[in-house]
Amino acid sequence: MDYNYPLSHHWTTDEIIDVVNFFQAVEMAYEKEIKRENFMAAYRAFKKVVPSMAEEKTIFKEFEDVSGFNSYKIAKAAKEGNDGEIIKG
Repeated sequence: MDYNYPLSHHWTTDEIIDVVNFFQAVEMAYEKEIKRENFMAAYRAFKKVVPSMAEEKTIFKEFEDVSGFNSYKIAKAAKEGNDGEIIKG
């Protein structure tokens, strides 16, 4: 894991923490597994920072380019799942 997260210098420290936590949840889904409710909590915090779908797509693409992890795929699986389920990449 030798890459940088796509972050904005306009975000506050707390917002950066929320975005980093979200990307760490995506990494967890790919590298191990994550409970759906834990992922969704991270995603909801991320969406407070990045409410725009267009900006979300851009950030997801930037993250996938540097990490190889598809955030959209994990978020979609989590949204379609139910609490108690395990999300894996």
